[in-house]
Amino acid sequence: NATTSDSIKHSPELHQIQPVKLCVPPSGFIRKLPLHNKEARPSWDSPMQFVLACVSYAVGLGNVWRFPYLCQMHGGGGFLIPYLLMLFLEGIPLFCMELAIGQKMRLGSIGAWTAISPYLGGLGIASVVTSMYLCLYYNVINAWSFWYLFHSFQSVLPWAECPVNANRTGYLEECEVASPTQYFFYRETLNISSSIDENGGLHMGQALCLLLAWIIVYLFIVRGVKSTGMVVYFTATFPYVVLFIYLIRGVTLHGAWNGVKYMFTPKLEQLANPQTWINAATQIFFSLGLGFGSLIAFSSYNHHNNDFEKQAVVISLINSGTSVFASVVTFSIYGFKATFNYESCLERMRLLCLNAFDLSEESISAENVTAWISHLNITHPERFAAIASKIEHCSLEAELDTAVEGTGLAFIVYSEAIKNMPLSQLWSVLYFIMLLLLGMGSMLGNVTAIITPLADIKLLTRFLSSESINGLVCLLCLLLGFGFTSRSGSYWFTIFNEYAATLSLLFIVFIEVISVCYIYGLRRFERDIEDMLGHRPNWYWKVMWAVVSPLLLFSLFIFYIINYIQGGTPTYQAWDKDLVRSGFSNITVY
Repeated sequence: NATTSDSIKHSPELHQIQPVKLCVPPSGFIRKLPLHNKEARPSWDSPMQFVLACVSYAVGLGNVWRFPYLCQMHGGGGFLIPYLLMLFLEGIPLFCMELAIGQKMRLGSIGAWTAISPYLGGLGIASVVTSMYLCLYYNVINAWSFWYLFHSFQSVLPWAECPVNANRTGYLEECEVASPTQYFFYRETLNISSSIDENGGLHMGQALCLLLAWIIVYLFIVRGVKSTGMVVYFTATFPYVVLFIYLIRGVTLHGAWNGVKYMFTPKLEQLANPQTWINAATQIFFSLGLGFGSLIAFSSYNHHNNDFEKQAVVISLINSGTSVFASVVTFSIYGFKATFNYESCLERMRLLCLNAFDLSEESISAENVTAWISHLNITHPERFAAIASKIEHCSLEAELDTAVEGTGLAFIVYSEAIKNMPLSQLWSVLYFIMLLLLGMGSMLGNVTAIITPLADIKLLTRFLSSESINGLVCLLCLLLGFGFTSRSGSYWFTIFNEYAATLSLLFIVFIEVISVCYIYGLRRFERDIEDMLGHRPNWYWKVMWAVVSPLLLFSLFIFYIINYIQGGTPTYQAWDKDLVRSGFSNITVY
C-alpha cells in the first residue's frame, strides 16, 4: 500500500539493501540437512523437573545407611568438617562440570564425550558399562524392600518372633541363638547358603519381587523424560515426608537422645586419621552419583540457557543436608534400640541374680544390678561361679559403638527397632515404602544413563522405538540380575557393591576432568558456559576444575590401588548355619 511504499522510500537502512543472487546447485547436489539436535531433542517441562530428577537420583540409600555409619566410625559430629570441605573442593565442582557437558552437547555420555574428542568415546562407553553393573545389583535392594513391605501386612511382624521348630516344642535354635530379625533376613529373605560356592537355585519369592521392581522401573522410564519427569515429583518428595514423620516418632522414643547425642558428640582426634578424610571424599563422590553418565544424560534434556550452575549448588547442598537429616533420624532409632538392648540386658542380669541367690524382689534394680554382681562375686564366690558363664557385661556405650552399615542397618537394625514400637506394622510399611522410593529414584538415573546414549544412536532408533529400546535394556538387566536372587546371590551382591564401580568411577571422573581442562581446553569450556549462561565461570570453578579436583581424584585412585594390594585376600561375611553367626570366609580371586 501507499504507506508502506513511502516508508520504504524514506528508510535509510532499507534504501541501501542490494539485491542478492541465489546460486542454486544442480538437483543432484542438493542434500537434506538434518534437524539440529538441540531442536529435535525432548526437554524437561520445567527446570523444577530437572532439579527433582537430580535430587531423586542423588539422594538414595547411601544417605540413609552409609553416611550415618561413617559418622559413627569417624568422630560423630567431627566427621562433618572433612565431609563439608570435600563437598566444596570436589563434589560441587565435578557435579557442575557434568551438568555443563550434558547441557552443551545435548547428548548422552557416549555422544557427549565423542563430540568433545573422537578419542574420548570410550570414556562414555565406560560410564555406560559401569551403570549397567550398578543396575544389575542395585534393583535387588528394591526387591528386598518389596519382600519386607509385603510381609509388613501381618498381625505380628514375621521378624518379631522366631518360628517354632518341627516338633512344635519350642522355637528354632538357629533363630534363638541369633535373633528373629537376623534369622528373617538371612534365612527367610535370602535363604542364604553357607558360602559363595553353594548356589542352590533361585529364591522364587525374591525372583518375583525383582521382576516386579523391574516392571515398575520400566513403567517409570517407558516414555523417557516425559514419564520420568512426572514420576520424580513423587520419588523426590515423599521420602522427605516419611523421614520427617520418622524424625517426630524417633525423637519421642525412649533413649532416642542417647543416639542423637552420640552422633553429634565430636571426637576431634579422628581428624588426624587420614582414613577419615578419604572416606569423606569418597562419600561425597558416590553420593552425588558422579561418573555414571546419569547427570550428563539428565542435563542433556535441558534447554540451552538453563542455569545449571545454581542448580548444581542447590542439588549438592540438598543431598548433603539430607544425609545429616537422615542421620538424626537413624541415630534416634539407633539410640532407642541401644537403650532397649541395654535395659533388657540389665533386666536379664537382675532376674539371674534373684533366681540364683535368696534375695528379695525389691533389693535389686536396673540401677544397682552391676554393683550387686560385684558384691555377690566377692561375698558368695562358690555360688557365683555357677552362674559366672551367664553373666553379661551390659554397656550402653558398647551398644552405641556397634557400627552397622549397608543392608545390616537397613534390614536388621531398623527392623529390630520397628518391632519394638507401638503400631509396628504402620512404621514398617512407611519405612519400606521410603526405601523403595529412594531406590527407585536412583534407578531412574542409573537406567537413563544407559538408554540415553542408546537413543542417540540413529541406527538403533531407525529400527526400534524408544519404548522398545527401554524395554530391552530392562529385560536384559532383569535376566542377568536373577543371579542375585540365588542362595549365594547375597555374596555376589557384596562383591559387585565393593568392586564393580569404585576404582572404575574414580578413573572415569579423573579422565573426565583432565579431558575437559587439558584436551578440550579450559578456555574453550569457559566460552561454552558463557554461551549458555551469559557469563564465564568465576575463579572458584576454574581452580577446582584445573587443579584441586584432579589432585584429589588422583590421590584417591592411588590410595585405593595401594589399599587393594596391601589388603591381602578379599573376604566376605558368610552366614554359618551350624555356628549360627555371621563369620568371615576367604574369597579366592583368580
